Amino acid sequence: MKTVRTAAVLAALLAAASPARAEPAAVDLTKWKVPDLESLPPDERGQLVRYGRDLVVETYKHIGPEVADASKRFAGNNLACQSCHREGGTVPFSMSYVGVTSVFPQYRAREDAISTTEDRVNGCMERSMAGRTLPLDSREMKAFVAYMEFLSQGVPRDAKINGSGVKMVKMPDRMANVGRGAEVYKEQCVACHGDNGQGVRNGKAGDALGYQFPPLWGLDSYNQGAGMYRLAMATRFVLHNMPQGTTHEAPMLSLDDAYDVAAFINDQPRPAKANMEADFPNRLKKPADMPFPPYADGFSQAQHKYGPLGPIAAQLKKMQDEAAAKKP
Repeated sequence: MKTVRTAAVLAALLAAASPARAEPAAVDLTKWKVPDLESLPPDERGQLVRYGRDLVVETYKHIGPEVADASKRFAGNNLACQSCHREGGTVPFSMSYVGVTSVFPQYRAREDAISTTEDRVNGCMERSMAGRTLPLDSREMKAFVAYMEFLSQGVPRDAKINGSGVKMVKMPDRMANVGRGAEVYKEQCVACHGDNGQGVRNGKAGDALGYQFPPLWGLDSYNQGAGMYRLAMATRFVLHNMPQGTTHEAPMLSLDDAYDVAAFINDQPRPAKANMEADFPNRLKKPADMPFPPYADGFSQAQHKYGPLGPIAAQLKKMQDEAAAKKP
């Protein structure tokens, strides 16, 4: 008995001596001051960070499919990273890069594994940029990461960041109306992105100058593996970033219009990505708007693509809770 009591006392003392796990620091990107690139000295590090920003802003010029050096043609389309990560990845709720290197490595359900910042960059290269992965030791990969580290300075490790990703809103409880989305596109989008969604080039095909307004579908747009190909993701991005002049605080479209136009855009032809069935190997963690089977929830591929998404999400939550209850 004495030995048991001694062990219990020691355990209690150790528990008391151990510091309580602190809550993650909170960072609000809507109030955050983005570091000034001009403050960097023109040394090797400064040049690498600046090259990273150039890669984000003018991706097509440095690693696009039209660059003169064929060995540098990593991107498969002529988009820029900032086509989605607006203003060099500095705009809140526009998939900002600020804080990225403070929260990676992190678990990602798409791979069901721990992913690094480099993994995340290469995921975009293969999907949104419809291209191939950058070698981890390449100057380009080092520049991308250096730029994200520069933007993330001052953001505490594992911080809870408001303004990263896209702004969350609940999707309409209905199937998206693609026909209505076509009307919204004509009313709100065609002036910049064109009648056929092909965008407006800065120059001409083959000159590696990219687009003033990017194509939203077709061979020079993101492929079907991109996050933007998912209905909820695209809706949230469009609602808080489009058309020009929109902010997360002052949307110009209604939620219903954003939902329908997102469905219309993603109903148009674009490059396929192979092996989409391998995404989200833990099917219980597969998002409701993931438009490629297999699924664990019993709903059709059409409903995953066009909605309504609420019943799918509810079923997945139920199945996740049941699975958790069975764990020893």
